[in-house]
Amino acid sequence: MLHTNFTPGPSQLYFTVADHVRYAFKEGIPSISHRSKQFELISKEATEGLKQLLGIGGDHYILFASSATEIWERLIQNVVAEKSFHFVNGSFSKKFLEIARQLNRQSEAVEVKEGEAFSESQKISEDTELIAVTHNETSTGVSLPLDFIHAFREKYPEKLIAVDAVSSLPYPAFDYTKIDSVYFSVQKAFGLPAGLGVWIINKKCVDKAEAILDAGKSIGSYHTIPSLVSMAKKHQTPETPNVLGIYLLAKVVADFNRRGIDIIRKETEYKAAILYQSLTKHQLLQPFVKDKYLQSKTVIVADCGAYTEKLSRFLSEKGMTPGDGYGSFKKSQLRFANFPAHSKEQYELLADSLDAFHG
Repeated sequence: MLHTNFTPGPSQLYFTVADHVRYAFKEGIPSISHRSKQFELISKEATEGLKQLLGIGGDHYILFASSATEIWERLIQNVVAEKSFHFVNGSFSKKFLEIARQLNRQSEAVEVKEGEAFSESQKISEDTELIAVTHNETSTGVSLPLDFIHAFREKYPEKLIAVDAVSSLPYPAFDYTKIDSVYFSVQKAFGLPAGLGVWIINKKCVDKAEAILDAGKSIGSYHTIPSLVSMAKKHQTPETPNVLGIYLLAKVVADFNRRGIDIIRKETEYKAAILYQSLTKHQLLQPFVKDKYLQSKTVIVADCGAYTEKLSRFLSEKGMTPGDGYGSFKKSQLRFANFPAHSKEQYELLADSLDAFHG
């Protein structure tokens, strides 16, 4: 029986990955030098392909790290001398806040109950350097409206705006002129093996990192923004990176570009719609996020109550693996990734299976 992995990460591999891996090993890609011309071409293919896919302008840099978790730390070290402000609405946005405080920054936050929205009138301190928002909270399935995120640029033009898009890109159509830093990991919506984080920054982030460094403060070691950018300009990295991961990213991004971002976005919305419809009309299940304006299109969370374990087993027997609920919701919720690797047919089967579940 073929199994479909609906966990939100590591998630289902994109269907072309196996062929790309076979070719990579045939050509010896995992053992090439990261200072070779061959690697520079791979890195260039990955970064230019991402800019095309996501609509990123030429004044942004695309950098590589080990994971989005590493990027949390590097971001705070490099662009926050004293204070960041965090919008916390779930486990992952809260972890970023905790990392900032562990790095001894005087970070502030506004926190709302899981599944709910933030007030548009939230005030941010004048001395805040970085505003951190999580576009798609993977733990709860809440997705912040793009208008909410983009509005920070007009309200606070001097502050840096960083967006966690770990479980939503490439779906959201961000306006990158209104965001300074965006980051994600490849094991979610890009359908790749774990082990690579992608960090998108603009010149404003570079200038801030250099200003902190010029003031005599540490901004880290080998993965400082100036070091990463200096090497990225040559399509290289400061240290030996995950060469295979970058190669696979380049190939899958090329696959996405051939498919077309508009088609990917429309299919994502179609799949989300049919699953939310099944949950909404079900007698035993319901969507965790009630406000349709906040419902994630890429991580759909079902409130299953006492039927959680039984539904998980029911779906697994049909070849579908849901993601467990996160944290305190582990025993009462299931999470369903809706990424480009998940076909319309797989989602139709999932929705039909939910309809057929009667406890």
